[in-house]
Amino acid sequence: MLRALPYKTKQFLFVLLKISLVVGAFYFIYHKLTTNNQLDFDVFSDFLIENKVFSYKNITFLIILSCFNWFFEIIKWRNLVSIFKKIGFKDALQQSLGSLTASLLTPNRIGEYGAKAIFYTSSLRRKIVLLNFLGNSIQMLVTSIFGCIGLYFFLTKYPIEIDYHKTARFAVILIIISGMAFLGWKKKGVTIKGVSIEKVLQFFRNISFKHYVLCLTFSVLRYFIFSFQFYFLLQLFGVEVAYKNAMIVVTTMYLLASIIPSIFIFDVVIKGSVAVYLFSLVGVNELTILSVVTCMWLLNFVLPSIIGSVFVLKFKFSKNVTS
Repeated sequence: MLRALPYKTKQFLFVLLKISLVVGAFYFIYHKLTTNNQLDFDVFSDFLIENKVFSYKNITFLIILSCFNWFFEIIKWRNLVSIFKKIGFKDALQQSLGSLTASLLTPNRIGEYGAKAIFYTSSLRRKIVLLNFLGNSIQMLVTSIFGCIGLYFFLTKYPIEIDYHKTARFAVILIIISGMAFLGWKKKGVTIKGVSIEKVLQFFRNISFKHYVLCLTFSVLRYFIFSFQFYFLLQLFGVEVAYKNAMIVVTTMYLLASIIPSIFIFDVVIKGSVAVYLFSLVGVNELTILSVVTCMWLLNFVLPSIIGSVFVLKFKFSKNVTS
């Protein structure tokens, strides 16, 4: 039906879609900040002023950390796309931040896959989706590795009750599902959206080891940056905790928060709930932790998504791609 529409009509609908997307993203950010059941916005702003977090020096340093966080994400994406198409830093910036804005309201940022793919012609979109999946998987791998290490030390250091029967049952179910998935992948006839699993695996095998190493390196650097940023905010709010002990809790928090499915706009709620529980065992009060998590969300997701909204509004299809 869309193909039958005139080009100008499709362009008008596309502009309307972009505006609706940006307005919707801004509304949900505003709604989240003003109707947060966990942390009242007035209480949050008063707490920031009381702890002098709004000083020029602190804000500058925090924004620099956020810039480096997204800088490594952008060059990671440029590195992945360079496997079959060379793009500049500006293009990688536009695609990374624009797709962040577009995926803001989708579960686990799944909208990012389609948003990045739309920057390319139809012949390249499947590759873009696979590359985006690879980049996110490696970032999740880094989170899982450091998170498991942190979780081990957390369980040995802090008292916490664990239902080992339920944990073992969950592990068995996970192993069975993983085994069935692996056996399915071994069959060449299995397809996803018309693409065989064997071709997908072959696509990943054809990627050079160099690109995997670079992607892993950028993911580790990002992890170190936003973990340190969390620790720095703890220090600003007057939490006296050693860096090693803080990292044990922070890495555990990111691991647990990452494996819980969520609407991305409510990611701050999930991280806040997990963080409040974990840091309560360390003796940090709820208001401080919720304020730190909210600041992290504002710095690393809301601020970049605002910048990304500019790229969303400026994005244009070529006539050939639109048709």
